[in-house]
Amino acid sequence: MYDFKNFYIDGAWVAPVTSNDFNVINPATEQAVGQISLGSAADLDKAVSAARTAFETYSLTSRDERLELLQNVLSEYGKRKKDLAAAISDEMGAPMSLAGGVQVGTGVLHLRGAIAALKEMQFETEVEGAQIVKEPIGVCGLITPWNWPMNQITCKVAPALAAGCTMVLKPSEVAPLSAYVFSEVLHAAGVPAGVYNMINGDGPGVGAPMSAHPGIDMVSFTGSTRAGVAVAKAAADSVKRVAQELGGKSPNIILDDADLRRAVKGGTLACMHNSGESCNAPTRMLVPKELLGEAEEIAKAAAEKLAVGDPRAEDSFMGPVVSEAQWNKVQGLIQKGVDEGAKLLCGGLGRPDGLGTGYFVKPTVFSGVSPDMTIAREEIFGPVLCILPYESEEQAIAIANDTPYGLSSYVSSGDPVRAKRVASRIRAGMVHINGAPLAGAAPFGGYKQSGNGREWGAYGIDEFLEVKSVYGPAA
Repeated sequence: MYDFKNFYIDGAWVAPVTSNDFNVINPATEQAVGQISLGSAADLDKAVSAARTAFETYSLTSRDERLELLQNVLSEYGKRKKDLAAAISDEMGAPMSLAGGVQVGTGVLHLRGAIAALKEMQFETEVEGAQIVKEPIGVCGLITPWNWPMNQITCKVAPALAAGCTMVLKPSEVAPLSAYVFSEVLHAAGVPAGVYNMINGDGPGVGAPMSAHPGIDMVSFTGSTRAGVAVAKAAADSVKRVAQELGGKSPNIILDDADLRRAVKGGTLACMHNSGESCNAPTRMLVPKELLGEAEEIAKAAAEKLAVGDPRAEDSFMGPVVSEAQWNKVQGLIQKGVDEGAKLLCGGLGRPDGLGTGYFVKPTVFSGVSPDMTIAREEIFGPVLCILPYESEEQAIAIANDTPYGLSSYVSSGDPVRAKRVASRIRAGMVHINGAPLAGAAPFGGYKQSGNGREWGAYGIDEFLEVKSVYGPAA
């Protein structure tokens, strides 16, 4: 049982101003696995005050000093990989192979990426005799979700440290355990008091006052589009910068010259990965109408082979979704698919056979989905794939872009030139061609209601910098 009720403020673990105990539920067992305390505006005030004081000195540190600090964080992070993996698995149900692999591994990716980018960044340039200077923006409020805990925390904390900012982190109250361990990592690494602060809390109690707080200069938020709108509205009165990485409904266009078996199987597995709880998951598979029957067989076979079960079991590919609320949401959308006439190929309502406890969802594949169906338009955030037929390349592009989201997208083709031509017409921040993976130094972020700003590498550091023009003789 994790007892993580204290907050990390000004370099020390401190009790909340008012105790408000909150159980953290293991979604595989439906039992409490730990306790935190939900913070308040009073706790936030203490953390912001510490961060503002620390900014006066940390903002003046040299590139070399910040590089040394990040190297120390990376070293201490490596010592706690097993603890981080266990916490992630317990808090959000990731199989240990996933938690200890890519879930923890993304933290290494972002710490290394920030170090590499910081080494090369130009903080001073000259334009027509004016000195253009990039400076840390100030105190940053970081609000992170539960689905990729270390990925989202490190891709905000690492660039903020690299930029010379101070910060207050509010991790998701649904999956806060790994954030606590990460805070221990930063303390052990010698992050100066007040530079990094962490308080737990929910949206109304901490997220809303953080967004509106006059002592916070910038908010970096990852979560749903609905919550992102609320953050932006709360931040507007103080005209602070808001960087948002929000929802997605990513299209996966499989062209008629693609390796159909490889593309459909790969797209199905990518949709189901992390129990479908990824904002950039390829949830809408667009298939040529004449190949629909073959694609259905491939997707159905791939989904039915997925091992769903105990996150601590070595053979589990999928664990549960994160909570009862999320399970109910996914079940409701599966029912919507059935009610609106989509063809259910496999999966469906209820838990997988043999799993009576835990928020497990059957890997579900719908076909014959039309672009106006609820399951084709709303972000399900569960292991649910929608297959949509199309009659021409033009129609596929139109369907792909017919969404308020624009985070990621996928294109498969035997002709790289054709694939890139199609990719150029998709209104999304990222396009994967023939299953190409993400690159750690490339920008991560989206168009439209998928957010604004970019994360990862040098692009992530830029989000935490202000630009100043200095006119006059160079020093």
